[in-house]
Amino acid sequence: MALELRKRTFELLTSSPDKKFKAREIATWICETYPEEAEAKQESSSFIKNRTELINQIVSEIGANRPDWQLRCDELRTTEDRPRLYYWTKKTEHDEVLEAEAKQKGSPNERSSFGEQDLYPTAVDFLAAEYNVQAFRIDERKSSNAGSSGSNRWLYPDVVGIQSLAQGLNPEVAEAIRASTDRKVKLWSVEVKVLLNRSNVREAYYQAVSNSSWANLGYLAANQIEGVSTLEELRILYGMHGIGLIKLDRENPAESEILIPARERLEIEWAMCSRLANENPDFRNFIKKVRHFFQTGDL
Repeated sequence: MALELRKRTFELLTSSPDKKFKAREIATWICETYPEEAEAKQESSSFIKNRTELINQIVSEIGANRPDWQLRCDELRTTEDRPRLYYWTKKTEHDEVLEAEAKQKGSPNERSSFGEQDLYPTAVDFLAAEYNVQAFRIDERKSSNAGSSGSNRWLYPDVVGIQSLAQGLNPEVAEAIRASTDRKVKLWSVEVKVLLNRSNVREAYYQAVSNSSWANLGYLAANQIEGVSTLEELRILYGMHGIGLIKLDRENPAESEILIPARERLEIEWAMCSRLANENPDFRNFIKKVRHFFQTGDL
């Protein structure tokens, strides 16, 4: 009895719509649910010697067949990051984005799942732990021009940060840098999203481009990255605009990672900083901290 891998994989995914599975979880379920088919596959192979090797082989075949399966079936979706997750849904990719964004509305007790604002602390913790960046939340709703419908989405990033270039250096070297005319800091800008897929990736990326025009380093950060070509599109856009990509892990911020490093701008756009500081108190306080660093060398 041959193992019908596509049929068995789809059987599990369709039985639990919208639930995400690792390929290894799918392979294990197949072996446990259809032991005769699994045993027949192992016996027919000259190189599969045990159950572990059988599961590894099924995992490999699921990954190899994934592109073809997704071309044939729109309901089969996967995440783009690692480990890749497989799931079955009737929702369009646009619907998935709307659902993810809707979850950020209301109080934490009212929301059924986490929203974008729940990721801001993750971004702040990750930047501090991995890059010694002192980061801060910018609330666009506090802006004096808040009446402009949606306009602040394209002005203010969600998180900003200041990184000392003297951090961790010999004290004499650090003092020499502070006393010199060389650059002393890097300013970071991070636009945060819960979900990136093909339906929103370009809009989200260009929002990050717009919101980081003043900074040395601009990033788009997301908790979930889904869709066959989403990462490919992000790499193409990076080649044109230089905005990097951060994969946020809300459960364990230390496991977050930069997937695409931002292309650094050597100069800060102070005129744009002035505009943002004039209109938003959070950004104004951030610039005060930048000034304090230039004056004292302390973050």
